[in-house]
Amino acid sequence: MASLNHVALPVSNLDESIAFYQRWASLHVVNLIDPGDGARAVRLSDDQETFPLMLIEAPMENKHLLAGPGHLAVSCSSRNEVSGLAQEAEEQGCLRSGPTDSAHPGYVAILADPDGHQLELYCRE
Repeated sequence: MASLNHVALPVSNLDESIAFYQRWASLHVVNLIDPGDGARAVRLSDDQETFPLMLIEAPMENKHLLAGPGHLAVSCSSRNEVSGLAQEAEEQGCLRSGPTDSAHPGYVAILADPDGHQLELYCRE
């Protein structure tokens, strides 16, 4: 049976994007792909290493962003964690909205990565 292996996002600056997802999504580098021709990529994952996020450094002339309803989501342990991260994100200039209560998925804050892809922080409490 086929299984989902990863999600790939184009990014304009791989190092900035790695730092963003390490900080806000608690992801770590699984492996860096650098063939030496400028086409760098990285696979990031959580501690479970079950669902990697691949970031591919590419020119962003044709931006295909996770925006509108499109986003990646990270589950937080509590409302306090979401609120704290949202406050820090606001101070860093990457908070897009929230935190707010919603019917689904719960208590939510939306951040924007360096290219504008949306990252949702949420908890179900």
